[in-house]
Amino acid sequence: MSIVFLNGSYMPMDEAKISPMDRGFLFGDGIYEVIPSYDGKLVGFAPHIERMDQGMDLIGIKFGYSQDEWRAVCENLIEKNGGGNLGIYLHVSRGTDSKRFHAYPEDVEATVFAFVFEIPAAPVADKAVAKAYKVSSTEDLRWKRCNIKSTALLGNVMHFQQGYESGNNEIILYNADGEMTEGSACNAYIVKDGVVITPPLDHQILPGITRLMLLDILAKDGSIKVEERIVTMDEVRNADEIWLTSSSKEIAPVVELDGQPVGDGQIGATWEKAQALYSAGKYNY
Repeated sequence: MSIVFLNGSYMPMDEAKISPMDRGFLFGDGIYEVIPSYDGKLVGFAPHIERMDQGMDLIGIKFGYSQDEWRAVCENLIEKNGGGNLGIYLHVSRGTDSKRFHAYPEDVEATVFAFVFEIPAAPVADKAVAKAYKVSSTEDLRWKRCNIKSTALLGNVMHFQQGYESGNNEIILYNADGEMTEGSACNAYIVKDGVVITPPLDHQILPGITRLMLLDILAKDGSIKVEERIVTMDEVRNADEIWLTSSSKEIAPVVELDGQPVGDGQIGATWEKAQALYSAGKYNY
């Protein structure tokens, strides 16, 4: 995975150079996306790019690749790196200034960077072979604009490390009122009596693309009821199933929370059905 894209050019990764005065380096002042692809087929391309454009608008980065231009970057990187199952990382920072100053500089060009990395094969909707996740939980201490997919991820990194050091795959976060927000790198759900429940979108939660696609797919199918509402941690601890979603995980079933089994401690039947529906519909976005 050695060919990257930087400011309009493709080059070996070790030749890609970005100024230390770039605001992405100094401030985490940028927006990013990760788009999965399987054998060259992109998943959720259009909504990923739409969210990236919205993020840049929210923080005032003036940069305007069209969807066709972004698609060309993604497809070229897939081809130049040999194809397969790849995640495509897209990154736009505000650019390089001559000084370190908090205010947004004028008349600087955005820095555009992209590369690919290997991802596992797409999950299969089979409880017998699916990866079961173990998670811990903690109070969400990140900033209050988690709806922006910023490159300034230190809060997320610290929370993920907290879960990782305790031997878990992820960590579920909750606010000061004891309401579940999301994971450090994913959206979160519970299942109770066959109903999928997930928090509504607000400033505490990233509007995940897998989340968007999954909820749309389930709504169109109609066989699994979905509720978007506040979810308390008491509900989480008494859930029949817990799921996490992200572009690289798709729908990840959680079997253990804070050392205790979720439900019967096994991957649930609702997850299996939802993953099958998602697998069948994910290329339609």
